[in-house]
Amino acid sequence: MVTAHRHHDMGGRPAGPVVAGEHDLEPWERTVEAVMWLLSLPERRVFTIDQVRRAIEDMGPDVYDSLTYYERWAHALTQVLLETGTVTVTELGRELEALERAEP
Repeated sequence: MVTAHRHHDMGGRPAGPVVAGEHDLEPWERTVEAVMWLLSLPERRVFTIDQVRRAIEDMGPDVYDSLTYYERWAHALTQVLLETGTVTVTELGRELEALERAEP
């Protein structure tokens, strides 16, 4: 049986160097991680970790390769929140506009 690999599944293919070790997270990365875990807790269960993983795996190669680890999470979280109707495109657009206006 032949199994096709999706882009995210490196499956032993060369992917460049892996930087081992801890690093300090940027504040926005901590926020993404907190949102992810808070909204997937059983008592809240807005989405499951599997839904987020699927959204990451569904990214096309160009998008996947252009994003960092936490950028992929943020992109996938946004996608899942839109898919589940938790957030609408209009609400998201309104918030993004507000953030852009607030930038120095």
